Amino acid sequence: MRSTYRIPKGWRASDIPDLSGKRFLVTGATSGIGLEAARELVRAGGEVVIAARNPIKAERTVLALGRERSSWIECDVASLNSVRSAARKIDYEFDVLILNAGIMAIPFTSNDDGFEMQMATNHLGHFALAGLLKDRIKSRVVTVSSSAHRMGDFGSGSLDEISTRILAEEIKDSYAPWKVYGTSKLANMLFGFELERRARREDLRFTSMVVHPGYADTNLQYVAADLTGDQNRKKAIYWMNRLIAQDASMGALPTLAAATIEDLHGGALVGPDGFLEMRGHPRLSRARSLAYDQQLASNLWHVSEELAGVTW
Repeated sequence: MRSTYRIPKGWRASDIPDLSGKRFLVTGATSGIGLEAARELVRAGGEVVIAARNPIKAERTVLALGRERSSWIECDVASLNSVRSAARKIDYEFDVLILNAGIMAIPFTSNDDGFEMQMATNHLGHFALAGLLKDRIKSRVVTVSSSAHRMGDFGSGSLDEISTRILAEEIKDSYAPWKVYGTSKLANMLFGFELERRARREDLRFTSMVVHPGYADTNLQYVAADLTGDQNRKKAIYWMNRLIAQDASMGALPTLAAATIEDLHGGALVGPDGFLEMRGHPRLSRARSLAYDQQLASNLWHVSEELAGVTW
């Protein structure tokens, strides 16, 4: 089948084809765009497995989606032990892996592995999960990034410089929440595009795509304010979301397009088609040039393998 380089204008969830017989594994699908994506995949006839760190929220989500075509597995992508445990339990094949879970601009935190929490959650845990499951993925890996990748950088891009962006003790004194968030989202871009290059070289069964949702009204924006108890920040976010943000169902459309449009080409970036790609229907987009830097991507891959202990 010939690959397409276009997404139909105005594409929406109702355009998803029949997904009967297809299985999707989605991280972070108990709220926000992950939940909206899971809901639409189930509605279209697909089976969804939710990888979630909170059993109570996961069980509640499965009850809402219906047990006939949804289930959950415990997996905290911020913990490599949890990722490995989940991967051992997933002894079946699935069509699409959607790497969606994420945190944004939280106060400095180190996880149990000694990694800065945003880099651990948004990038390293997903890198490890996909690597451990690569032989069970039949069709696609969809990595959810953000337009905030434009704020990130890895300095010189050397192996040592990349390590300092991930190791908690190395970055603690210079930690800037939004800068680190942007770097974690740049890591998502670099990983997704490098995965496509490697998948083609190694003749893997799946293609790799990257998406960004634009500005969607989800609980993601409120986490940092909740952690710090900053009520003024929460109020500002509330009014900003009311004025500018699209709802989570629209924010989920790029993910759904990348996961379900049958002849979409590997290596695609899908984002909203509106002003500054903040909202709208999905279209093919373009990341900043640094996201396509193959040497930087290779170095990040090498460092990620070493720190995660997962060799692709």
